[in-house]
Amino acid sequence: MNTPAQPPWWDKPLSELDRGQWEALCDGCGRCCLHKLEDDETGELFSTNVACKLLDRRSGLCSDYKHRARHVSDCVQLSPDKAEELEWLPSTCAYRLRAAGEPLPDWHYLKTGSRETVHEAGMSTRGWTISEVDAGELEFHLVDRDL
Repeated sequence: MNTPAQPPWWDKPLSELDRGQWEALCDGCGRCCLHKLEDDETGELFSTNVACKLLDRRSGLCSDYKHRARHVSDCVQLSPDKAEELEWLPSTCAYRLRAAGEPLPDWHYLKTGSRETVHEAGMSTRGWTISEVDAGELEFHLVDRDL
């Protein structure tokens, strides 16, 4: 007798994921680690090409993830209860998508088996960002890219 195939763990609700699964959900795009500017009057957010000093812009991963809050005081610790409310998360963010009950994008490494597909799909910070260490004023680094 055939039993129906179990859906992959990443299709579970976020609240059912263990810590390892939660951490593995990150696609490594690095876009959440880019600085955004907010219009004081409207609250609208604008993208920049300026990355946090801890972001490895080639891999899209934090270079000191475990201790990031020590180095970057406003680094937000994502959790299942926050994933849906953080408007600055990229629209393709696995945490945001899964919080809304949406599937992972086809280029996500959990579907493809390769950490390179996020970069190949043009969804990462690779090739178009600058470190905040070198950037100067954020106003000079606005980009026409979706959050």
